[in-house]
Amino acid sequence: MKRISIFLAILISLSSLVLRADEGMWIPMLLDRFNIDIMHREGCKLSAEDIYSINQASIKDAVMIFGGGCTAELISGEGLLITNHHCGYRSIQRHSSLGHDYLTDGFWAMSGEEELPNPGLKVTFLKRMEDVTEVVLSHLTPGISEEKRQEIVRQVSDSLAAATIKGTRYTAVVKPFYQGNQYFLFVQEVFEDVRLVGAPPSSIGKFGGDTDNWMWPRHTGDFSLFRIYAGENNIPAPYNPANKPYHPAKFLPVSLKGIHPGDFTIVMGYPGSTSEYVPSYHLKMLVEDLYPKLIAVRDKKLEILNAAAANDPAIRIKYAAKNASISNSWKRWKGEINGLNKLDAIGKKQKYEENILIWLYNHPEMQDKYGTLLARYKKLYPQYGQYLLARNMVIEVFFRYGAEVVGFARQFRTLENMASGAENASQTGKVIIRLKQALRRFYRDYSPAVDEQLFKVLLKTYEDNLDPAFYPPLLTMIRSKYHGNYGSYIHKIYRKTMFADSVKVIAFLNGFKGEQSIKKMKKDPVYQWVMSVDDIYSGKIVPEFEKMSKEKARLDRLYMQLQMTYDTSKVFYPDANFTMRVTYGKVKGYEPRDAVWYKYYTTLKGVIEKDNPQIYDYNVPEKLKVLYENKDYGRYAENGELHVCFIATNHTTGGNSGSPVLDAEGNLVGINFDRAWEGVMSDLMFNPGQCRNISLDIRYALFLIDKYAGAGYLLDEMNIVE
Repeated sequence: MKRISIFLAILISLSSLVLRADEGMWIPMLLDRFNIDIMHREGCKLSAEDIYSINQASIKDAVMIFGGGCTAELISGEGLLITNHHCGYRSIQRHSSLGHDYLTDGFWAMSGEEELPNPGLKVTFLKRMEDVTEVVLSHLTPGISEEKRQEIVRQVSDSLAAATIKGTRYTAVVKPFYQGNQYFLFVQEVFEDVRLVGAPPSSIGKFGGDTDNWMWPRHTGDFSLFRIYAGENNIPAPYNPANKPYHPAKFLPVSLKGIHPGDFTIVMGYPGSTSEYVPSYHLKMLVEDLYPKLIAVRDKKLEILNAAAANDPAIRIKYAAKNASISNSWKRWKGEINGLNKLDAIGKKQKYEENILIWLYNHPEMQDKYGTLLARYKKLYPQYGQYLLARNMVIEVFFRYGAEVVGFARQFRTLENMASGAENASQTGKVIIRLKQALRRFYRDYSPAVDEQLFKVLLKTYEDNLDPAFYPPLLTMIRSKYHGNYGSYIHKIYRKTMFADSVKVIAFLNGFKGEQSIKKMKKDPVYQWVMSVDDIYSGKIVPEFEKMSKEKARLDRLYMQLQMTYDTSKVFYPDANFTMRVTYGKVKGYEPRDAVWYKYYTTLKGVIEKDNPQIYDYNVPEKLKVLYENKDYGRYAENGELHVCFIATNHTTGGNSGSPVLDAEGNLVGINFDRAWEGVMSDLMFNPGQCRNISLDIRYALFLIDKYAGAGYLLDEMNIVE
């Protein structure tokens, strides 16, 4: 760090205060200043430089972004990485077919030649980060609009990033912290040749499925293995059979020592998003309106998809990743509502705000800047909530795993816009090539029959949950004619549209003739829905939502300043924004409800107890049952038990999936993959009594690699600590 921002100086002035040992997602570059002393008091044996350094190899060099939303870590000097099974799920699915169902059977490469390439899959390492707050804010002048402010910040950030990586192979990005009060530059290195090495069958890697998701006790072997390959001189290169395994500066030792109550743990990774500092109005919006209505939509989706998957194994494979994605947030929203209500989170926020108002009354010098802030929130949120719901409902019903054919056909609007302008005619061919690529991806995991069922049900759900002001014109037109019974109408659409049939779409693209073809496309019944949905979505919902979001961003930035000025007894950690963070805590059980205590670990015995061959997610593989019956655990057991998962008090969220769980000495003891149901509201308010991160015990992963898969050669690459 070359210099420290004024905003950071405020934090430094508070650094002598007592920090919680379990709550917080901390910036790795600042551990030495804010956290390392308390980490040492809690049992950590590492220095801040061991965790994050730009002068020597450190743990940060072994931890990476996996794909676009997970974390992974290196466990060998040959580029071998481990992440969650659910993080590698889409890659595993794309290699699967009825003939080679790797989701059901698992996959294990027994040599480098058998490792499978994954086009489009990338991993991203952090090389260094730098506080650039003063540079960014120096370009802003008082009184500018929020829109102008965001434009300037974007331009300055892009310029800083470009200048930093000029002449290098790295990428860079500037990200805001503390609601735009602070900015950090991140320099990264991206590898794009990442090959699948191993994955257990879903009956292990996804054991318990959606029923056990977000729950404790948990018995899921949630891991998969990939390998990073590099070109000449060990630098990133596109996929090439001649590439060699990447030789990293740092990889993590793997521990067989296990974990015990009270043990210190670190989770290092890329948490995606949290909202710890929002006002009470935000929680009220989520709990009382937004979440219940989104849950209702996903109830319908899951009902249809689960029935289709139960009747057809091919549909199960096609929709496996979609189903998992839909159910993940669906169940989390339910847990957040329960957790926030149990904490009386809205009431706590309201009391906090009352105290702030009293403080402001006694500090008149703060009135001009902050005096009306909470009143402005109160006025904004009712309308903001309406547009947020409308925006999300359009996405749920038409764009993301709803009536997918509409979302896919919407991509053809680019073709329409390009073809309608003579100056863009030369670019039409490039657009067609991109659409053909999108076409192959879309139809690979698509069923017109399933999609038709979704459209029938979700269109009525959309109508029931939104004000008519947010109806697409086409919905308004057909309401009176069909009286809410859209079955026959939707059936006709799927019989007439070209977009439900990949052959017809390819023929359309191959024979594309400019305006003539566009006129034909505009008569397509699905494309008419595209135009109608866009009319309300792009024409009304998005512009108003973005306008209110800018106002909310301005209020959030001021509210963050106000909270830190008011509450000087607290050291604030920044909300998650998918940048590298460090959390630390202790291995510990918890009390989910009266008279019930959950211990900190589960065992293979619990897997066998849940065995049910009639249920896909609980059908324990025969070989695993034999290993259990023979107690053939090798060196991976503890006191005759094979531990499967454990819990601790680390503060995690989405994006931390696949994050390494390290012991006090920096050895890998687990792979983070979930949170306990009672604590999922930690994105909004942390409850130290019940917020627990759930991790795979690394010994169970090693047992499965060695004893179950017979791929023990992979362990020879690792530095195993006993």
